[in-house]
Amino acid sequence: MRTNWAKHALAGGGAAIGTMIFEFNTPGIGRIAARAGAEFIVFDMEHTGWSIETIRMFMATTRAADTVPLVRVPATQYHLLSRPLDVGAMGLMVPMVESEEQARLIVRSARYPPDGARGAAFAIAHDDYEGGDIVTKMRSANEELLLIAQIETVAGVERADRIAAVEGIDVLWIGHFDLTASLGIPGQFTHPDYLRAVERVLAACDRHGKTPGIMAADVDVARSLLHQGFRAVAYSGDLWIYGQGLKQGIDAIRVSEEPSSGG
Repeated sequence: MRTNWAKHALAGGGAAIGTMIFEFNTPGIGRIAARAGAEFIVFDMEHTGWSIETIRMFMATTRAADTVPLVRVPATQYHLLSRPLDVGAMGLMVPMVESEEQARLIVRSARYPPDGARGAAFAIAHDDYEGGDIVTKMRSANEELLLIAQIETVAGVERADRIAAVEGIDVLWIGHFDLTASLGIPGQFTHPDYLRAVERVLAACDRHGKTPGIMAADVDVARSLLHQGFRAVAYSGDLWIYGQGLKQGIDAIRVSEEPSSGG
């Protein structure tokens, strides 16, 4: 099975910088992000409405690049977890994780026996259509799989320590918008209640040797989050990066076209 370089970097105490894809369902987008230096790419199924066929295309094209393709699934259900893995995802992000039991279900659904109960199929997309020893493949798939539990509700924060203690969960990822909404302070990322919740999740990760992760809207925020202790950071998403970059260019062109005042 393919080596998950992002997982190995995080497991070794390092950082991994990636991005998220929400809008541009084109064959080249994963390779473009990889060429830009993204160490992992999260393709979103929670908010986009993308089908497994779209995800299958993303995985086939992105696996040709030097990056780690991940999928954010819509919910904690076996078929929503296993199918992205079968079509080539090297890890999963699962939203709204709120209990130890839910975390264990994620692990059970995504990992092969003896670590879980994922259904077995080989010489298909996830193992690049190759033959080989099945036991070796199952062991390797379990070792390379990256599982991200999103903590984005009050209940998730309260049980963060138990979730972080579940073997097989690699990353606790703060869903900052949803978390502030759950706290009753939508979008208030400097509010003391939000900051206390973040510290609680960071402490849980530290106690159990798990990686804290989060999405950053811009470069300065990303640097601040890394300094704070986050080690898996997604730099923005495709539609916002494109929109901001286009606006900056157009604004700069318009400024250059403005007539200079004569004396």
